Amino acid sequence: MVPVSAFIICKNEEDRILAAIHSVIDWVDEVIVVDSGSTDRTVELAKQAGAKVFFNQWDGYGKQKRFAEDCCKNQWLFNLDSDEEVSQDLAKEMAALFDPLPSKDIYSVHIQDVFQHEKVAKPWAYGYWQYRLYNREKGRFSASPVHDTVRPEPNATIGKLHGKVYHRSQRSITFFVEKFNRYSDMQVKDMEAHGRKMSRLRLLTEFPVAFFKSYFIRRGFLYGWWGLVNAQNYAYSRFVRAAKYYEKELGKHS
Repeated sequence: MVPVSAFIICKNEEDRILAAIHSVIDWVDEVIVVDSGSTDRTVELAKQAGAKVFFNQWDGYGKQKRFAEDCCKNQWLFNLDSDEEVSQDLAKEMAALFDPLPSKDIYSVHIQDVFQHEKVAKPWAYGYWQYRLYNREKGRFSASPVHDTVRPEPNATIGKLHGKVYHRSQRSITFFVEKFNRYSDMQVKDMEAHGRKMSRLRLLTEFPVAFFKSYFIRRGFLYGWWGLVNAQNYAYSRFVRAAKYYEKELGKHS
């Protein structure tokens, strides 16, 4: 066991929580699960799997992860979302860092998309980098309700790990639509709270730009028809955010 606290925030994740917990439970010192009011078997399954489960009322992504940080006992923390799992290669890589101690303060990991009809990620699957393994004295999550990102201290040293975290974000198209509808509401509220503006021209550009990004830049065309479906869904989710912002602006002047 390495002296790391892995923490997961969740709600109604009975179909995915075990994959997340099982991917870390055998090599980290503790697994912390913070639930925000599940009505399914998420809490029961997490406890059975060996996690320590806490409840905290939902107040946004950043604040929920900050609460989870405070539940952890170790100096080194690893954040994992409930729809993710750590690959074996990454688990071995992280464990090796603690022989004897990591040379950096914060490490980014590569998070790779796996769609609902796939068992493993395609070689060309879209991925992105995030800070996930970190010394809590050198960084912690921001309090933003939308942008849940580790903010390094000015003197923190940064490293990069090569193993993958597999991200199974979509249960179904219905789930995706419901998620981006909720998330776009939070994004617009966050923009208002921080005084950020959005040009009305984005009502014209948001859909085609987002489609191009998903279908071509993120190599969605390699998935065949599914890539086309996914690119249009992603583009529409971005358009909805712009439309909701414009709707708010109209309301202010009515």
